Amino acid sequence: MQPPAAARPAAARLDAVDALRGVAMVWMTVFHFCFDLSHFGYWPQEFRADPFWTVQRTMIVSLFLLCAGFGQAIAWQQGVAWPRFWRRWGQIVACALLVTLGSAWMFPRSFIYFGVLHGMAAMLLITRLTSGAGPWLWPMGLLALAAPWAAQWLLAGPWHAWASVFDSRALNWLGLVSRKPFTEDYVPLFPWLGVIWWGMAAGQWILGLRPAVLAAPLSAPGRALAWLGRWSLSYYMLHQPVMIGGLMAVGWWLG
Repeated sequence: MQPPAAARPAAARLDAVDALRGVAMVWMTVFHFCFDLSHFGYWPQEFRADPFWTVQRTMIVSLFLLCAGFGQAIAWQQGVAWPRFWRRWGQIVACALLVTLGSAWMFPRSFIYFGVLHGMAAMLLITRLTSGAGPWLWPMGLLALAAPWAAQWLLAGPWHAWASVFDSRALNWLGLVSRKPFTEDYVPLFPWLGVIWWGMAAGQWILGLRPAVLAAPLSAPGRALAWLGRWSLSYYMLHQPVMIGGLMAVGWWLG
């Protein structure tokens, strides 16, 4: 489903959404820098168990996916064609493969095989196909958010014989698991598909009722964040190698 051609504005970016994505980029950078400091032993932290870090990770990923859903709402309203979608989707898939290779080199026991880019590639495709669901996106998102908890209960009880199947790497990317896998980044289809669906639902609602909210001029810091948000994929791929390389250089210099 697409809006009528006459109702489609010219394709354009909305600075407010890019700025929100830029906020997520800055927050992610601080988080990853702290992780790198811990990894190299400069500031040991427990990133897998300490709620201070685990809650931040959840909020950062949620913000990214909400922005991605909002972006799909904009693409739906502007009637962005499939070829343009496939180009961007191919870039995300290629970067996801690079993340897998790089993490396998650094963390061979816990490499990333279904992290945020892998999950986003799968979820963007599903979101694109369900863009016309309209208000149904809200209950669909709620069901997606509830699915992992329902699966955990079933796999610990009536379906316990299937736990090893759903916990295997072949299926744990669905998120319907009895325990979280040992990996450096894990963004499975459920519950995160619910977040991106809600982002698209919110985007369609705002664009339909109050589009002027997104057209308001930004301050200088807001424009800087919007610029960063426009280059989110490139920045995502470069920021960790730069920070890790810098910390390795510091370690070499300190002996």
